Amino acid sequence: MVIIGIAKESLPERRVAQSPASVKELVGLGAKVLVEKGAGETLYFGDDDYQSAGAEVLTRAEVLGQAEILLGINFPDDWLPTNQNSIFIGMLNPLGEPERVQMIAERGITAFALELIPRTTRAQSMDVLSSMATVAGYAAVIEAAAQSPKLFPLLMTAAGSITPCKVLIIGAGVAGLQALATAKRLGGSIEVFDVRKAAKEEVKSLGGKFVDIEGAKEAAGAGGYAIEQSAEYQQKQRDTIHAKAVKADVIICTAQIPGKAAPLLIEERTIRAMKAGAVIVDLAAPTGGNAALSQPGKTIHVNGVTLMAPLNILNAKAADATQLYSKNLINLLKLAFNKGEFSIPWDDDIISSILICRDGKIVNARVLQTLQNQKVNA
Repeated sequence: MVIIGIAKESLPERRVAQSPASVKELVGLGAKVLVEKGAGETLYFGDDDYQSAGAEVLTRAEVLGQAEILLGINFPDDWLPTNQNSIFIGMLNPLGEPERVQMIAERGITAFALELIPRTTRAQSMDVLSSMATVAGYAAVIEAAAQSPKLFPLLMTAAGSITPCKVLIIGAGVAGLQALATAKRLGGSIEVFDVRKAAKEEVKSLGGKFVDIEGAKEAAGAGGYAIEQSAEYQQKQRDTIHAKAVKADVIICTAQIPGKAAPLLIEERTIRAMKAGAVIVDLAAPTGGNAALSQPGKTIHVNGVTLMAPLNILNAKAADATQLYSKNLINLLKLAFNKGEFSIPWDDDIISSILICRDGKIVNARVLQTLQNQKVNA
């Protein structure tokens, strides 16, 4: 029987890798589940909830010491397993922090990075990035609505009419499309920019207006993500965004490129030219931000414009984020369970895509290339 551990995440993280409902499913698959005391307290999951689901609730040292597989949101830096077959499955930011992955490999831990789940139909139910982006896009609009002095919908009253909130969304990936859908439900008038032409029909189907800028490069092998553009195109898009942004009441920034700094799309001149009371929520803050003046983890005010750069907006909706994350992990782990027996199918295309470290070394080609590029540029 495989022993799966769930450790308590370090604050400010409020999510937990498995909810009690997910633990019950794991136990049903044939796993022994160990949960650290207080692991779910930020979400009001009590230790008794986990025990009722079939888990053993232990101290942190006991969970880290006994787990064969540790499930997490973030890697616990205090984990120094003595078992050379120990496995970690969670978020590792392997392309952004490859040196940290190197440290994990040196500890002899076999590690899987959920960020590298392939964008395929078969892997859709395991796609943590899409699940978390869905929550982030929704939360960004709700946060913006709370900060904005304007109402979102068109209102016609005896005292006069209120025009709908003008929303500009930058990036039409999962987060951007969810932001569009949420802003539309609130009654906003929405424009959306994305370098990928394929996003145009999705934007239109959700009731948004697509901002088209000619000349973008696209890559069939980018897995649905944007790729880095030429300097000439980047300036053209910044000029177009400037013209749209100065009329907007709310801007939601979601544009990111895996393994690279977020593209700068809103210049300082644009922020200073925006109307007082406007709100920007920069979801790209963890990788530098799409807005020139973003200060990751802070909310600042510039000439009456509120610029929010949250590092973990998922904390605002941590309960549902946990539910989705838990289910993604369960669906991934089902690849290894067969009639109560646990055996990792190492040659499975999904497993091989997310395997980062094994036998004391990094085995993922993309992470190795990122490390090599860092050395060359050092």
